[in-house]
Amino acid sequence: MTTTTPEAIEPGPAPGSERLRAAVELLKPITWFPPMWAFACGAVSAGVGWDARLGLAMGGIALAGPLLCGGSQVVNDWFDREVDAINEPDRPIPSGRAPGRFALWMAIGWSLLALAVAALFGRWVLAASTLGVALAWAYSAPPLRLKRNGWIGNSAVALSYEGLAWITGAAVVLGGALPDPRILLVALLYSIGAHGIMTLNDFKSVDGDRLMGIGSLPARLGVARAARIACVMMVAPQLVVIACVTAWSGGRAAAPIAAVVALQLACMPRLLRAPRDQAAWYNATGVTLYVTGMMVCAWALR
Repeated sequence: MTTTTPEAIEPGPAPGSERLRAAVELLKPITWFPPMWAFACGAVSAGVGWDARLGLAMGGIALAGPLLCGGSQVVNDWFDREVDAINEPDRPIPSGRAPGRFALWMAIGWSLLALAVAALFGRWVLAASTLGVALAWAYSAPPLRLKRNGWIGNSAVALSYEGLAWITGAAVVLGGALPDPRILLVALLYSIGAHGIMTLNDFKSVDGDRLMGIGSLPARLGVARAARIACVMMVAPQLVVIACVTAWSGGRAAAPIAAVVALQLACMPRLLRAPRDQAAWYNATGVTLYVTGMMVCAWALR
């Protein structure tokens, strides 16, 4: 008979550390960049005092990314758990690393924490954050489950990730005051353009969406047509931004924005030739140019 010494036994991960890793995975840090960047654009666009309020701005970036965006990711994973069990069984909930209702309670707690932090920044930040949390739950949770309709669902995400984050950033720098109407208009325009970016993200899951009855635009309209619509949705609002900035600050301020739009247009033929294969490439090129234009516009508004 053989015996096993304690030294020969490899301890597995402690339950607490495994739960912590699952929680971080549910929050999906890689998704935090868009709202954090839009918040920074909003802070810059507010102009006077943004550098003096840098500490507040950094706190607001944490609100936009880890709290609001992170919470929305947990909400989405909880209500997508049955779909993920088929398509991505290694994710925290279907794999059992986030057992029982852990993710649901985390989604609720994280949403409440985000609103509590938002309240510290004033009523307009709280109002924008409340709308963002409501859209996150409406996007994923029945009975609304807005993600079943690509037009409506993508609009909800685009508004939350771009427009509301931009407005919140400006409001924080302004001490909780309502931002200038120009800022509100530009935030709305970039939100409309972000609808196209959301459509690009749907190309990778078109087969599963069709199988599960989720009406993303590629699933509803076909890949080629959805790609063309995504391009139009991205470019058209930026053309309006260029016109607005020209009217407000002159052609010199608008020229850099026009340049990044021209580069996006130059990249689009490659995307349109093979949308499913090239969507990831366009996310790394065209979308990078898109968000660069956002910051250029923010500086022009100062």
